Amino acid sequence: MSEDLYQDAIVALARAGHGAGKLDKPERSATVDNPLCGDRVSIEMTLKNGQIGQLRHTVKGCLLCQAAAAMLGLRAPGAPSQAIAANAAALRRMLKNGKPPPADAWPELAMFQPVARHKSRFDCVLLPFQAAEKCLDRPSP
Repeated sequence: MSEDLYQDAIVALARAGHGAGKLDKPERSATVDNPLCGDRVSIEMTLKNGQIGQLRHTVKGCLLCQAAAAMLGLRAPGAPSQAIAANAAALRRMLKNGKPPPADAWPELAMFQPVARHKSRFDCVLLPFQAAEKCLDRPSP
């Protein structure tokens, strides 16, 4: 695997683990799996007035998956709930076309640009976003 996938910024973000753990009383939660590689991401969150209050994640996965989840843990709290979908869409476009994300996207998205050359790793980066989007689609039972 190419060294550029595991650049220092991605390693540092994954190690920082922003938002790692569980919430005492999540309002919404979702878990998604990637059966091809075994990655699994669970996201828990609270919402307040259309904004994400708290977001926590539990990741069993590769460094790319951990870094993407940590980015959510860093950027999502306090953001409008629509920011998840907007940044997920920007990430998907960047992975598909290899071009930098738009200026209004979360700055950490750009560190995943080298993944665009490795289609088999797209799901590693997208899995945390899929779990977060699933959380926002419906409340937990």
